[in-house]
Amino acid sequence: MMMKYDIVHITSLFENASEGFVIADDKGIIILVNPSACSMFGYTAKQLVGNPIEILVPKQFAKTHVKQREAFHKHPSSRKMGQGRELYGAKKNGDVFPVEVSLSNYEQDKKKYCIAFIIDISQRKQIELNMLAQQQQLEKVTSELQKLNVELEEKVAERTAILKEALQKLEQSQSELSEALDKERQLNEIKSRFVSMASHEFRTPLSTVLSSALLLDKYVLTEEQPKREKHIERIKNSVKHLNDLLEDFLSVGKLEEGKVETVCESFLLPDLIHETIEEMKGLARNGQELVYHHSGDKTITSDRKLLKNILFNLISNAIKFSEDNSAISITSKISSKAVSIAVEDKGIGIAPEDMDHLFSSFFRGQNAVNIQGTGMGLHIIKRYLDLLKGDISIKSKLNKGTTVRIELPLKKS
Repeated sequence: MMMKYDIVHITSLFENASEGFVIADDKGIIILVNPSACSMFGYTAKQLVGNPIEILVPKQFAKTHVKQREAFHKHPSSRKMGQGRELYGAKKNGDVFPVEVSLSNYEQDKKKYCIAFIIDISQRKQIELNMLAQQQQLEKVTSELQKLNVELEEKVAERTAILKEALQKLEQSQSELSEALDKERQLNEIKSRFVSMASHEFRTPLSTVLSSALLLDKYVLTEEQPKREKHIERIKNSVKHLNDLLEDFLSVGKLEEGKVETVCESFLLPDLIHETIEEMKGLARNGQELVYHHSGDKTITSDRKLLKNILFNLISNAIKFSEDNSAISITSKISSKAVSIAVEDKGIGIAPEDMDHLFSSFFRGQNAVNIQGTGMGLHIIKRYLDLLKGDISIKSKLNKGTTVRIELPLKKS
């Protein structure tokens, strides 16, 4: 049996609880409400007791609530209502507000009753809505930040690409400027060497011509004829040297202007070399011998004139840089793939430090400054070989001699 003070405590709990308590019978008629429920819905206890529980449910949910209530009384149990869905209550003034409802049941005098524990969760819902709004705002800000970050990365990548391109252009400009300065320096060096070489090379034969011409004027007697012939020969040799110098200058000029074109024809290589050797025997020094040997086929297809100029320069170099009474060997060979011609002398040779500069314009080796020449022979040979798709190689030892070998592709006639 419930004691008196238990009833007092229960009554106090019912009257002072912050939750709304509503007790209804199995027909859904309200039989008891506590003050919190009255305050929550805006009714007095008299206005609620005797009315169906649906008075506290929004009109649009009233019919559905009747079915749910009937189903509950068929299988009564204590449970939390509205799990998985939103629940709303209706105030006397018609305002609808969110609620959380827990149900419990009991039986007295063989009659079933239901107790609804109701909490107004408007404030919680507002907080949730605010949090949702803040979350959405945060997601929006995050999305905007991500977008800005992507845009920033794209701009950084774009600026980086532009900067990289600018740096590459700057490097290219610096390289081009450096190359231009190198070319200008090389050109100035070439001009300087040309002026130095020309002033030396032209002065010597011109001085010889002038002095011999003056001396010829003094030899008037018949018995002085040998002296006259000697000076006439000196004049002829000097004029020929001047002519060779001019030919070198003209050849370089035509090559630089791109006016030299190849005209290929078939001819006998040994005949061309024999012809060139015969023409150059007059330039040979005392006791020098030009020895020639050929192997393989004899016919080639190439530019006869350019090849003869190449041979002339190679053999004349061998003559100039060799001592008296020395042999100069010329060999040629035609294989299945290429034409090879070599000129070998036993002359002064080339210093190792000069090897890298042999094909430069106006270059003279350190041990050849006192020997007549323009320093353009090998440069012209290399340019002619480029036109003929050929190649040149040089092997030399100082004071031992030099071997210059050229190779040309074998062309079908």
